[in-house]
Amino acid sequence: MDMYLSEILFGGFLLLLLLGAPITVALGGAAMGAYVVLDKDPIALVQIAFNSVGSFPLMALPAFVLAGALMEAAGISRRLVDIAEAMAGPITGGLGVATVLACLFFGAISGSGPATTAAVGMLMIPAMTKRKYDRAYASAVTAASGGLGIIIPPSIPMVIFGIAALGMEPPPEAVEKFGTFASLSIPKLFVAGVMPGLVMAGALLVMNYFISKKRNYRGLSENWSGSDLRAALKRGVWSILAPVIILGGIYAGIFTPTESAIVAIFYTLFVGWFVHRELSWLAIKVSLRTTTWITGRVLLILFTATAFGRLLVEQRIPSNIAEAMLGMTTNPYIIWTLVIMFLLFVGMFMETLAAILILVPVLLPVMYLAGADPTHVGIVVICTLSIGFMTPPLGENLFVASGIGGESVEKIVVRVLPFVLVSTIAVFLIAFVPQISLWLPSLMGY
Repeated sequence: MDMYLSEILFGGFLLLLLLGAPITVALGGAAMGAYVVLDKDPIALVQIAFNSVGSFPLMALPAFVLAGALMEAAGISRRLVDIAEAMAGPITGGLGVATVLACLFFGAISGSGPATTAAVGMLMIPAMTKRKYDRAYASAVTAASGGLGIIIPPSIPMVIFGIAALGMEPPPEAVEKFGTFASLSIPKLFVAGVMPGLVMAGALLVMNYFISKKRNYRGLSENWSGSDLRAALKRGVWSILAPVIILGGIYAGIFTPTESAIVAIFYTLFVGWFVHRELSWLAIKVSLRTTTWITGRVLLILFTATAFGRLLVEQRIPSNIAEAMLGMTTNPYIIWTLVIMFLLFVGMFMETLAAILILVPVLLPVMYLAGADPTHVGIVVICTLSIGFMTPPLGENLFVASGIGGESVEKIVVRVLPFVLVSTIAVFLIAFVPQISLWLPSLMGY
């Protein structure tokens, strides 16, 4: 029956996707088909829907989306880009460096890959093109850097991973073999994402340097200008304070990740209205409309993916997959390799949040039985899926960068492949060296 049900779930899901159904319909249709076969009351789907969207941490999702949209309208993102440009100075490929740094800064207040790509790309792609950078390369480095938005905390996918994983206990055989596992929490995930985010950014910077040196992409100036950097920092001091207040409040225990998102909204409204004086009622209205659209789409996926995942767990399909994988090998490095390659493939075809909700019930039991820390698992999953933002056919960042830069997606894909390669190498490093993710949380007492 388990095998039969898994064929209905996965077969129905893939069939509906191939027929062109939205991922929400594909997940919900497959789950409903399984309910009919199991002769279960379909009203249970409504109960799952209520429970899946009623959690307190999920309130952070629309709040962070709104905060990111308002920060762009309030001029905060533009000032962050100015600081990044001043810091890049005469470095070879300086505008590429500034793009990566700007995505790091904006990722610390946005939590979204496409939002980071759009906010930074609107400023950096025209600037790079003006300085004789290849338009496709300018779009590619922006699309690659935009993925940092979901790794650098606060991160919407980290919130979703935490919600999906918090209710999952380690299997008894894993506890018997490895003892008690470390706890998982969304603040701990946020802290754990800092160092891996810097590793991923470092990989992009290295590749940008070698490509820029080969193509003779020069820096912004002949040497660093202290006065320019001071001026940029002075203009952007309120922008720099945004991630400091948001993350500092979370790490200091002053407020929860959900509460920090509300703090970010009110901080942005204050800065945009009274300090920068760039925020208008029309911009607020547009930001609210954007937030409603994105949040509604995510919540529909969350509901159907939760029902799909609940069926998987009830029928012990994840446990069977874990046993099959561990029957092949117990070497943790081989298991990590299989998981990363699988996630890279999934990231090419599936939206990040949907992939997390569907795969967490499958992957977490496998990694528990391999002795992996759940926080480390979450960081590797999110880092790997961030590469999906720059890989076709779904790569959302590619389409955002293409729309901004006016270059075809095909040409951007060719230029982005070296960044995919170095990002994949960085993911393997993060997976094979758990302390990259776990050192900072242990230092801060998590």
